[in-house]
Amino acid sequence: MAAATIRAIFAQPTADAVRTQLDTVADMLGKQFPKVKDMLLEAKDDLTAFPERHWKKIQSTNPLERINREVKRRTDVVQVFPNDGALLRLVTAVLFELHDEWIAFPCRYLPEGSMDQLYPAERPESAPALPNTTNTTAD
Repeated sequence: MAAATIRAIFAQPTADAVRTQLDTVADMLGKQFPKVKDMLLEAKDDLTAFPERHWKKIQSTNPLERINREVKRRTDVVQVFPNDGALLRLVTAVLFELHDEWIAFPCRYLPEGSMDQLYPAERPESAPALPNTTNTTAD
């Protein structure tokens, strides 16, 4: 019941409605679960930071399921690992390969233009610089 109630937060049509629903759900759940209320209210800014067009994708576990399927496919081939290190090396190699695919191909799970909205144009001096993820090669 609590999970369904929390899911209802992001079913709202606008960001303001989501914030209002989050407060309502936190108050409602706070009667039985005071820690849940505290966690929801503490995470309110983080939960509502992404633009509305990203909410459906953030709720989805599709990228994680894809990674899990790929790891399972690779480990099924081996079946028995001689030690934990061998399993760790295989899984690490799979994750590195998937990471390289995400960097090499221009498709993005979340559009870059709307992700730019999350970062202010001018950072305060205390904020660290964002890493440059574009690949450039010298000819």
